[in-house]
Parts: sequence; C-alpha cells; structure tokens
Amino acid sequence: MTKAITMKDVAERAGVSPMTVSRAFKEDASVNAETRRNILKAADELGYVFDSTASNLRSQKTGFVAVTIPSLNNSNFADTVTAISDDLAEHGLQPLLGYTNYCVEREEALIEQFLRRKPEAIVVTGGQHTHRGRQLLEKARIPVIEMWDQPQAPVAYSVGFSNARAMHDLTDRLVRLGHHELGFIGGGPQSDTRAQDRRNGFIRAVSGHGLDASRLIDTTSTNFSIKEAHRAFQELRSRFPEVKTVICASDLYAFGVLSACQRAGIKVPNDLSIAGFGAFEIAPFTCPTLTTVDAKPSEIGQKTADLIAALLAGEAAQEVPINHETRYELLIRESTSGCV
Repeated sequence: MTKAITMKDVAERAGVSPMTVSRAFKEDASVNAETRRNILKAADELGYVFDSTASNLRSQKTGFVAVTIPSLNNSNFADTVTAISDDLAEHGLQPLLGYTNYCVEREEALIEQFLRRKPEAIVVTGGQHTHRGRQLLEKARIPVIEMWDQPQAPVAYSVGFSNARAMHDLTDRLVRLGHHELGFIGGGPQSDTRAQDRRNGFIRAVSGHGLDASRLIDTTSTNFSIKEAHRAFQELRSRFPEVKTVICASDLYAFGVLSACQRAGIKVPNDLSIAGFGAFEIAPFTCPTLTTVDAKPSEIGQKTADLIAALLAGEAAQEVPINHETRYELLIRESTSGCV
C-alpha cells in the first residue's frame, strides 16, 4: 500500500514549515499570496488533500449544514438544494443531504445522525415531525429552519409558503373561470403533509363557492408518480364520471392524468380540464401546456441559505423574523383554458 502524503511532505516540497502549510489551507492572513500559491502547487503535485478534521475540532466549526428532503427525483427539491448549496458556498459552508422518502420516522433518525456530526445548522422540509424528532430539533442549540411550509408553531424559523392557500387560490381562480364539476387527486392519510394541505385548500375553495367538494381520490403512496396517477384517475372516472376538471396535488399526477386521457381518447381541455402543482420543467411543453402553481423552489433555497448565514453571523434573534414567507405564482395554461 502506498504511504499517504502528509502535511510534512508538502512542507518539505514547498520549503516551509508544516504550520505554514496548515495556515495556507485555512487562508490565514499571515501567509502571503505567493507562499500560498507555492504550497498549493506542491500539494497538487504530491496529490495531498488537506484534512480539516483536527482543525474543526479545535475551532468547534464543522463547515456543513444538514438538510433533509423527502425526494431525490422531484425537480422542485433539486432546485431548492442547488440554490442552498450555491448560496452556502459563498459563506464557506456545504450542505450534507439526507433523504426521508416522506417518512417522519426516517426524518427523526436522520436528525439524530446529523446532530451527532455537529452541523452548523439544520434544515428540514416541512413542519410536521415525530414528537422525538421535534424535541431533538428544539434542543439542538443551532439554527433550525423548516422550509417549504409555514407551520403554525415553527420549531425556530420557517421559510416557505402555505400549500393550502396556494391550492385554494388555484382552485378559486378556476372556479371563477367557469370550472364547476371539479375533482381532486392526491392527499389522504398516507400522503405527505404538503399534499394533504393542498387537498384541504381545494376543499375549502370549492366549498366556499357552494360546490360539491366530495370528489376526492386519495393516493396510496407517499411518492408522487405517474403510475399512481393512472390508477387514481381510473378510480375518479369510475366514482365521479361527472367531473370535468381534475386538479392534482402534483404536476407528476397531472402528467399521469394527461397521458391517461390521451390513451383513452379524452380531449384536453375540451372534454376534461387538468391542473397540477409544482411548475415542473416539462409543464410548459406538454400538449396542451399544463396549468399549475409555481412554488419558486430556488427562492426557497436562497432565502433558507441567507437566513442561515445571518444567524451564524450572529445577528440578534429579535432582528430576524421567525417566518419568512416566499412567493408562489398561478400559471393558467391551455390544459384548463383551451388552446391559445
């Protein structure tokens, strides 16, 4: 086995002391630019990678922020994490990512594992946790941010929007445009909490107009999928054949319903209107283009990272708002309004 390259080896190659090498990698002001260049060049030539573990132990800084997301294949969460990562990098921080698969018990385990590694801050998706998970967050003694939601009683800080209100606004807009026989796909006891909130927003909007809000199809999986949308759409058509507009808890469900209609010869929007949630990249390119809600996922990520930076910089708690509300936008397109 080849002997590992050490800091001493780099020091000998660069003609400096090991302490100077350590300071160069930490960008200490006491090391001038030319010396640092020589040290980094020597390290590259030798294939040396600086081990920051000992330094972190001394400074009590790990340089990472823990982030949990419910899905790895959802482009909304990918956009959020990308924005968090890009913004944190400007502050010398990196995200350490955990995947919960929409399971609060799995989230609890991740929170415990993360806290053992002493992150600078921790970000969780959503405002619903197990009792123990919430206790761990409350006692973490680091900045805690719940994103993609506006919980009524946040653990510490929140960055996001009300999913219920966003779906209410979309449904209300469609009713005002003349859509009255509406059905909803998504939510239910096995769904993620944001899908449940969207379902509740649909019910409130439809009921507020004095219309039938009972045409609901619960999904049987925590993950949004086109396959599940096909099954749910068949159930909707069987139970509620009068439905003329289908609103879905996710664009993935809406894509599934749209493809099922195309297979069945159902013309959209002439025979049936469809709306989703999420403004996925493909939404403006489907035929017809898809009505949806743009939740501004990159904005959520950027505001989350900015909040972390402010808190770690020592801004007074009373100067930092608890709830940071982000924007969403209704995108009314061809799938509910006809070809334009």
